[in-house]
Amino acid sequence: MVQDERNIGLGAAAERSPSASTIRTLAGDQASPIGWLQPVEPRREDDVYLSEGHDGIASLEVTDAETLADLRLPPARFCVDSLLPQGLTILGGAPKVGKSWLTLDLCLRVAKGEPLWGLATSKGTTLCLCLEDTLSRVQQRLLCITDDAPGNAFFATAADLLADGLCDQIRRFVAEHPDTVLVVIDTFQLVRGGAELSYATDYEQARQLKQLADALSLSLLLVHHLRKRDDADPLNRLSGTTGLSGAADAVWVLDRGPRGGTGARLVCTGRDVEHREIGLAFSRERCVWELTGDSLVQPEPLLPEPLVALVTWVRRERRFVGSNQALAERVSATGRAAVSAKGLKQLMNRWRFALEEEGVWFRSWRSNGQRLVEVGVQEDGGGVGSSGDAGTSGGTGSIADASPSDDTALTIGTSSSRQHRLSR
Repeated sequence: MVQDERNIGLGAAAERSPSASTIRTLAGDQASPIGWLQPVEPRREDDVYLSEGHDGIASLEVTDAETLADLRLPPARFCVDSLLPQGLTILGGAPKVGKSWLTLDLCLRVAKGEPLWGLATSKGTTLCLCLEDTLSRVQQRLLCITDDAPGNAFFATAADLLADGLCDQIRRFVAEHPDTVLVVIDTFQLVRGGAELSYATDYEQARQLKQLADALSLSLLLVHHLRKRDDADPLNRLSGTTGLSGAADAVWVLDRGPRGGTGARLVCTGRDVEHREIGLAFSRERCVWELTGDSLVQPEPLLPEPLVALVTWVRRERRFVGSNQALAERVSATGRAAVSAKGLKQLMNRWRFALEEEGVWFRSWRSNGQRLVEVGVQEDGGGVGSSGDAGTSGGTGSIADASPSDDTALTIGTSSSRQHRLSR
């Protein structure tokens, strides 16, 4: 009997034309003439039977590269331009470091559409779950920050646990306030319950909140604490496992100096957030965190010292062709940094694009068993090298080709040309 039913299914599948079958695509509920997982010319009945989903396995929703390239997909959306993306962001900081002041100011600015530290905000309703505070304390902070409290910034001092309906509570609030763009949960520990702490638990709980934020198309800022021990990587300072940062779209770490001081550093990184360090100072008069510096606006030198020496030397000499050892000797001779041939070449390969941002270009090749390198600066008109016929930027070469003498390197050029960015 089972075999008969299976044969009936096979017959029904065989009657369907592959060109008439449809699938759900990543572009939406659109009909596609492609029978997904169904061969155009099935060689076995089993192929058709399995492709029609009769094995009870749910089909993956797939899209091919050509279709994906042509889809008009919206770019990443931000609640705070370039800093707070749509999705889940974790704000970590030590207790009493000023996280609640920061989130309150953020909610007020977003509700009023005012910029934060010079960055535009997406105006809309905000919800802040101040689970460590009373309404009286929230009111005191509110009155310290503003005398023009917006009517679309909402606060709550109690909420269900994540396992007991928190997500449903947030969904109901958003249904009642469809223009909601930001939800803050302060703090994570008060909604996660007594679940056993592990990577799997951390990741799953953070994933639930990320899925909620994605489904509601808003930014969810999850306030969390830091470990007591220091770590060079700010992400490793979040209390718990790396499952939290792994599931989040972005992470902020508010790192304050000695107790009693007013300065702090906000380290921000994420999938759609360029790594940046924002200098802040807490204004006791205005009770807000004020901007003192931004690594994206005032970047610190990124190149290692040997490459700084290389860039300075190449800009002066304009062009070099020779062995890796000879180049390392030239750079070391500047007195700025002593570096080996191997060490310099590794740095050059690792920081290639940063060197190009500085207008320095290089290529490597092997000739007669020797590794050679050509380094130069970008000239007007796109060439690399200097005036005359000495500069070359492509093909292969050797020391003999480039040098008119027995020297193992050749440097040619003047130092008067301007620096130019490489055209790619």
